[in-house]
Amino acid sequence: MPSALPDGEPMPEDGSLPSHALQGAAARPLGFYLHVPYCATRCGYCDFNTYTATELRGTGGVLASRDNYADTLIDEVRLARKVLGDDPREVRTVFVGGGTPTLLAAGDLVRMLGAIREEFGLAADAEVTTEANPESVTPAYLAELRAGGFNRISFGMQSAKQHVLKILDRTHTPGRPEACVAEARAAGFEHVNLDLIYGTPGESDEDWRASLSAAIGAGPDHISAYALIVEEGTQLARRIRRGEVPMTDDDVHADRYLIADAAMREAGYDWYEVSNWATTEAGRCLHNELYWRGADWWGAGPGAHSHVGGVRWWNVKHPGAYAAALAEGRSPGAGRELLSEEDRRVERILLELRLADGVPLTLLAPTGLAASRRALTDGLLEPGPYEAGRAVLTLRGRLLADAVVRDLVD
Repeated sequence: MPSALPDGEPMPEDGSLPSHALQGAAARPLGFYLHVPYCATRCGYCDFNTYTATELRGTGGVLASRDNYADTLIDEVRLARKVLGDDPREVRTVFVGGGTPTLLAAGDLVRMLGAIREEFGLAADAEVTTEANPESVTPAYLAELRAGGFNRISFGMQSAKQHVLKILDRTHTPGRPEACVAEARAAGFEHVNLDLIYGTPGESDEDWRASLSAAIGAGPDHISAYALIVEEGTQLARRIRRGEVPMTDDDVHADRYLIADAAMREAGYDWYEVSNWATTEAGRCLHNELYWRGADWWGAGPGAHSHVGGVRWWNVKHPGAYAAALAEGRSPGAGRELLSEEDRRVERILLELRLADGVPLTLLAPTGLAASRRALTDGLLEPGPYEAGRAVLTLRGRLLADAVVRDLVD
């Protein structure tokens, strides 16, 4: 089942923010994340805040139904307009994630986007993305999304090998994600992403190379590749604990990352974040860059997280509780935290060091600066950018990114 929410102070019932949260807001981009918490089945590795029909049965009644979910989420978009008051910003990015957003009718996703356009306005060059399960879309569905304002789509491919998909409990058939790329292009999508996962128990180097070859051959302008993390409480964790499948070790993950980076570079994809590659700057996921650079975003939906001006909050997790709060005119927020300047400095290092342009050395405390000099000597940071005042990870540094970050924030 989904992981627990963080601790924090109670969220005001009206969702109001401290006055300082919107100070200087005009200089910061604003994005929206729209969470759709429904899946047809639960993948064995997933601990996201998602629910199958079986898991919801009897726990939320009509309020948890996906049939009226779009209307419920639109209520939160309208709440956001009230909370943000006369904030003049148009929305720069919208990202619909899940779950499986494309279990909803295409018209529902378009209506949700329409509510943002109506309440806030969309920037002329706004990036509008939805995630999609390859088996849950058709050419007609994609055409309806494109006509409704979506211009970027992300398909969960994970692997090209059937036995790997089976371990992950993925239900799509090999080859379908690649076909979806062509269908999305035909529908007029400018930008298409494929998500891959490496390090699945039972996956070989050759399996991984085959997945990379299939993904690259499909011609998306963006590919994400993530190491499999086995989360406690998932079906996969239970299978590993019972000895049914082996655990993949860190050395295998490192080898797979090197294989991925070499294949991407050879095919003309450049890394811009540790787990993300794009063929052009325009192909990068601008919405994720808002997260990584500490901009403002409103997360609507059960369990969604938001950040505005140093205030971070999160919604109640269950779709029934979420819908009930909005039906009663209350914020669905479950808690929040006010980030100090030190919190924000540390988070900038944690997130921006993963980017290709790194972080300015001026962000580092004396101990972190000393650690950066050791990282440079150890070949974990690029010499040229370092001389220019920035900490930028080398390829070896990307393999050890978490350890480098820990040293730099100490």
